[in-house]
Amino acid sequence: MHAGFKIGDEQTLATRVGAEHAIELRCGAADEPGVYVFSTPAMILLMELAAKALLEPYLEPGEQSVGAEVDVKHLAATPLGGNVRGTARLIRIDGRQFEFEVAAYDEHRQIGVGRHLRAVVEVGRVRRQLEEQQPTAVASPLTAAPTGDALPRFQTLRLEAAGPVLTATLHRPEKLNAVDSLMTTELEQLTGYLAAHPELRLVLLTGAGRAFCAGDDVAEVGRLTLAEAEQLSHRQARLYLSWEQLPQVMIAVVNGPALGGGCVAACACDFRIAAVHAQFGMPEILLGWPPGYGVAQLTALVGKARALQLCLTGQPITASQALEWGLAHRVVPAPQLESEAQKWANQLLQTPPAALRATKRLLHQDEGAQPKIAYLADTAAYIACLAGPEAKEGIAAFQEKRSPRFEG
Repeated sequence: MHAGFKIGDEQTLATRVGAEHAIELRCGAADEPGVYVFSTPAMILLMELAAKALLEPYLEPGEQSVGAEVDVKHLAATPLGGNVRGTARLIRIDGRQFEFEVAAYDEHRQIGVGRHLRAVVEVGRVRRQLEEQQPTAVASPLTAAPTGDALPRFQTLRLEAAGPVLTATLHRPEKLNAVDSLMTTELEQLTGYLAAHPELRLVLLTGAGRAFCAGDDVAEVGRLTLAEAEQLSHRQARLYLSWEQLPQVMIAVVNGPALGGGCVAACACDFRIAAVHAQFGMPEILLGWPPGYGVAQLTALVGKARALQLCLTGQPITASQALEWGLAHRVVPAPQLESEAQKWANQLLQTPPAALRATKRLLHQDEGAQPKIAYLADTAAYIACLAGPEAKEGIAAFQEKRSPRFEG
């Protein structure tokens, strides 16, 4: 280590509480929505990172500091979206071990206090030790996925690779490609596969039959408990948000109606090319509940006034309107849809791969934290309404193929 590190040196790091930092506290009854607060592990990590940052300037090349011991008390709750900061002050040096007094604060009070011990290690030595223990297969960074280079096989998806371009087709044509629990799981697995295979540079996402995707499977929603529905909504929200992190450029090839969760899936792609007869819509309100996720992404694309129109009326817009609103990038006659998508893919393949991936990542990061955590409030409102009589009537009307009769 370099000289100069001394007792009393201090470092502070700050962040905003996002979905990745939060834990849900249940109010008691299963039907009551919970509240989301800054989790203890996330608070401890913020403290550790402050200590790590304090040590960083004094490390020699090849050295790194690692956590060795933590003793922390979490004193108070901080809500989702709150600003928090962690501090670390050096109080003891023992050879290559360093002890810190750590604390955490939100905008109103101190929320955590404790001590943290870090050790300085030689990375090369650690690497050699780990190589002796390295497993033969490692899970994907986003989610568990089929291993190996062969394309995975799914029940609700059809995959076809042509060089660096993968076409993924939602394949429940008898249900207008509505997303159920199984398709959610298989899309999660596909996302993990894509994260582990950056040699695939583009993904064309489309639907089988006459629809792109009709949204969530309403019949299945009617069979789920509230806890199951909440878990599924959270999974789907995180799934679509995770596409921002993929090394591939995602192009939605919208061959028919993209409604509800199907509209959100299209919005989660980097580009949207639509057939002239396609429609985009958010019809959840007509079933008796608000969208469980995706509103922030939709609003970012079309603006608040147009998002209000889609979500409060439940009425779809045409592909031409979507083009005018900035929701679609290109609209073509149905027979030209596949060739137009391939033309866009070929154009993107001419760009340098590393620069393309970096540019995609930075543009999505520039949105800030709020759109990434909004789904928690969306899902809470969705579950609260799903427990009420309007949703029960909406589901019954959907299954009986009649207009709902809402009261009040």
